[in-house]
Amino acid sequence: MNAIAKAIDTLNELLGRIIAPLIAVITLVVLYDIALRLFTGRPSDWAFDITKMLFGAHFMLMAAYGLRHHAHVEVDVLKRLLSRKKQAALEILGYLIFFVPFIWMLVTLGWSFFMRSYSRGETTYGVVSIPIYPVKGVIVVAAVLILLQAIAIVIRAIQQLREETA
Repeated sequence: MNAIAKAIDTLNELLGRIIAPLIAVITLVVLYDIALRLFTGRPSDWAFDITKMLFGAHFMLMAAYGLRHHAHVEVDVLKRLLSRKKQAALEILGYLIFFVPFIWMLVTLGWSFFMRSYSRGETTYGVVSIPIYPVKGVIVVAAVLILLQAIAIVIRAIQQLREETA
């Protein structure tokens, strides 16, 4: 089971390191649009839509990386007062009861959202019609990555429980 958790960590670490520099691309697109406004008095026809889509994709795809590194908000004031065994049990319950069902719902509803967009050939409404379905597909990919990372966390909590009882 530890090998599965390590594999999930490695996957999310690798993807996070690949996706993180996307923020630089977003910055370059914004700077290009600003420069175009400044020098021509007119923004580009596509930069605003591309920026929104890239930022959304970046935010969603970095969520699993953030979860892997505990960069999310967690209220653990009471949890810290518990023994390690009780902390592990609470973590397992929290993920299984609240987190995993929510992410599973995000995967299934996100898939419907993506498929509807793809089947309709949905695009932006601007002068340049940019396909929207790739970004909607990112919702599903991000949810699967987050679900995998939650599985790795639960595996570690189960191992913690086993160590505490042994």
